[in-house]
Amino acid sequence: MDAKRVETISARVDAAVSSPGCPQNGHKRGVRARLMRLFPCSTAQKPSATNQSNVEDELELSAVRHRPEGLEQLEAQTRFSRKELQILYRGFKNECPSGVVNEETFKDIYAQFFPQGDASTYAHFLFNAFDTDHNGSVSFEDFVMGLSILLRGTVQEKLNWAFNLYDINKDGYITKEEMLDIMKAIYDMMGKCTYPVLKEETPRQHVEIFFQKMDKNKDGVVTIDEFIDCCQNDENIMRSMHLFENII
Repeated sequence: MDAKRVETISARVDAAVSSPGCPQNGHKRGVRARLMRLFPCSTAQKPSATNQSNVEDELELSAVRHRPEGLEQLEAQTRFSRKELQILYRGFKNECPSGVVNEETFKDIYAQFFPQGDASTYAHFLFNAFDTDHNGSVSFEDFVMGLSILLRGTVQEKLNWAFNLYDINKDGYITKEEMLDIMKAIYDMMGKCTYPVLKEETPRQHVEIFFQKMDKNKDGVVTIDEFIDCCQNDENIMRSMHLFENII
């Protein structure tokens, strides 16, 4: 999950999860819950002994629109075992018979975690980060590849994924406007779940600080190298990179 992750640039917003008047689940639990609930298959139970003899049925999708890659290929491309992939896919097929999740469904699910705010814009950006082929839907491959990175990827892989989230137009750079769009979306999502209540100009002030720190050569954009170098030298960001490890 929860990003964020993904939400790592704003420690203040992360801390707001435990602010007075907000859910008291704790940040790690909140991130886990969001990631697991966004795709119900993530919390699917292990198949019973009766079903284990039918492990190949996950790939029999004659009645659906999208046919996933074979388990062997996904096992080679991710850090999930064959059994984990079977569990994930069984749940995905049950909850998403069409084989894909569209953006509106994604937004509806994500909004459940932030009833005090408007999560639609941030969910839009997060959906686009999962939708790696940019076809307007998240397939099982998209989901499991992203989840593998967020949960079990290296720090470098997680930072690359986070950079892709902030690089809204996917041109290989993060502009100040893109960073501001993401930051505003995060604050909109948190709604009243901040203390003290944030002023309207707060997101822009935070972006000015972060952008100046990241844009080493002052050319007005942040490259992937600048982003990773800055994050790797920030203790708060590095700690957040470990929130996603081995929680399935």
